[in-house]
Amino acid sequence: MFPESSTTFIGVSTIDQHADLDRPLRADAARNRELILQTARKCFAERGLSVTLNDIAHEAGVGVGTVYRRFADKDSLIEALLATKFEAMNAAAERAAGELDPRESLRLYLMGVFEFRARDRALADAIVRAGKARPSIVVERDRLERQVSRIIGRAREAGVVRVGFDYRDLPMLTSMIGAVADATRAHDPDAWRRYAQVVIDGVMPPTGTAEADAAPAMVGEPLDRETIELALHNQP
Repeated sequence: MFPESSTTFIGVSTIDQHADLDRPLRADAARNRELILQTARKCFAERGLSVTLNDIAHEAGVGVGTVYRRFADKDSLIEALLATKFEAMNAAAERAAGELDPRESLRLYLMGVFEFRARDRALADAIVRAGKARPSIVVERDRLERQVSRIIGRAREAGVVRVGFDYRDLPMLTSMIGAVADATRAHDPDAWRRYAQVVIDGVMPPTGTAEADAAPAMVGEPLDRETIELALHNQP
């Protein structure tokens, strides 16, 4: 799932770790695992994926060995959290798809995913990395892409979205709004909403206006998944 492999602890392999995730846990072990997941979710959301397992152990108030017994490395922990992220986003896409108006359906999804990112610094990075995750997570990612493509397709058929807009544009747009949210969080936690509206109006110019009628197609082509991953990791 991730470009840089992490060293496993005391000989625990990634394969063993995946098997361990599916094995029933004792009550105390299950509580520790849930505590670690909740703490990791909070730390990653607030500080991004640079957080270490030592940081998570300290924040959770457990020994680092306890963390490594449940997760062989940070990649395994992030992968476990990915499942919940995709579950939430697929649920948001389903709610948006239930909106009968194609324009409002797309607006609801865009604002929803921007809000997810505003609350979670690690969201876009984790999603981009999902392509090399366990098959079950790839399935959920692909399901999300299909749902979002259908939402955009309805908007395209209704003529309410700029020509050329594609689901592949979302990671970079989400990163843009995320940058605003990160920079303004301490001063105005909702400032990102103002700029999210500008982005949404750029994608879907207000109907019945000269701007909407004359809106040109999107410039160029959306970046492919590999290029987005390189860009978000600041790699040339």
